[in-house]
Amino acid sequence: MTTLSESIQVKRPIGEAFAYVADFTTTTEWDATATSARRLTRGQPGAGSEFLVTCALPLGSLDLHYTITQYDAPHRLVLLGKGRFFDVEDTITFTEGEDGATRIDYRAEFRFKPLLRRLSGAMQAGLERMGRASVAGLKRALDDDFPAPAGMQGDDTTGSPGHVLRFTRFGYQRARNSWHPMSADMRGKHAVITGTSSGLGLASARELARRGATLTLVMRDPKRADAVRRELVEETGNAEISVELADLSLLAQVDALCARLLARGQPIDILINNAGALFNDYARTEEGIERSLALLLLSPYRMTLALQPLLASASGSARVINVVSGGMYTQKLSMKNLEARSAEKFSGAVAYARAKRALMVVTRKWARDWQDDGIVVNAMHPGWADTPGVASSLPAFHSLTRFALRSPEEGADTIVWLAVATEAARVSGQLFMDREAQPLHLKTSTHESASDREQLLAYLKDYDPQPLTAATGTSP
Repeated sequence: MTTLSESIQVKRPIGEAFAYVADFTTTTEWDATATSARRLTRGQPGAGSEFLVTCALPLGSLDLHYTITQYDAPHRLVLLGKGRFFDVEDTITFTEGEDGATRIDYRAEFRFKPLLRRLSGAMQAGLERMGRASVAGLKRALDDDFPAPAGMQGDDTTGSPGHVLRFTRFGYQRARNSWHPMSADMRGKHAVITGTSSGLGLASARELARRGATLTLVMRDPKRADAVRRELVEETGNAEISVELADLSLLAQVDALCARLLARGQPIDILINNAGALFNDYARTEEGIERSLALLLLSPYRMTLALQPLLASASGSARVINVVSGGMYTQKLSMKNLEARSAEKFSGAVAYARAKRALMVVTRKWARDWQDDGIVVNAMHPGWADTPGVASSLPAFHSLTRFALRSPEEGADTIVWLAVATEAARVSGQLFMDREAQPLHLKTSTHESASDREQLLAYLKDYDPQPLTAATGTSP
């Protein structure tokens, strides 16, 4: 048997440190050898929870099937890992220190399979280096002291057209090599997420639920809403998930939703404006507004303004995350064509992109306006992701690019990062993809003028919500 022992002191309360480590899917963030990790059992981590961790070897890889054999929160955690070359028992103890710090003692006992026992002595030095690196990585993750992401300056930042190659899953895989861990404790944080029936919204909700956040999920279909909530509760063990029903293409339903949330009075730490659809056929809502404009721009605009008091009342920096699209790079903001007026020459993809371009302008305005209120506002685009919406609305594009499309989880990663990462609260008014600030344009022909932006904001003023009071939902 080969035994490794390491100790670290981290600047985190004992409960937060224990919760982060007990979810062993986090190993990919701090163990240099772990390339993937997933939970095999449903519910919150506890005795009997199982994880599959894939570790890189000099030649090939090794799967370790971990089971939590002892779970004494927040003081002691024991896991047994079984692999084809060795079994390992990890004993991790947590001791509360002064000033909110925690001491973590990590002990690993390796039992090699018969064919490798003679080599265990020769491997001792390598295992010790691996152990030191892993524990140092855990300290780095839990200390959570990473620099603010560099932002793009100005409204006309321009990248290269070749930038679109990064939208694929290959761009995601390359970018992730430089990412920092996300260990912020989400328990007690309230996130409102729109459009969570599938795709990016569902992937975001699943990950935030796994991290312990309190969720309010906004969906249109009551049957699907019930199924999603039930699925997430069973999968993550997080019962702090509620559902609100609303068709967000109708401003009357947006208003009713906001009134309910304001009446509840629960501060909102994170608002994710994700609801969307690409309509290939021209149509107007029953309120007389072209569907793309109503759902993709007017709805998040009106909803976010209405919920601003609940964002401002959150402890710490509240975060607004507007989900836009790489398609906006093809369009210039223009009030002449922001709303399609007829079916003639109507393109759902163009209408979608124009609305997202306008939402990016609004994102930057809110970031400036709400800086003193402690509200951080950013936008993100997911790259090219394989979602039900893309498959149904852009079938030719989906068929042609499917081999290179990101999974919904990969597309949603930056949403989760903007919601969770401590450093993400230190920058506002930016467009992100793969956790990096992106240029607002890929060609100079899409640059809008200051006058264009002023005209948009004047137009949107007519869609401002009626003032409501948090905790009562009534007009002042």
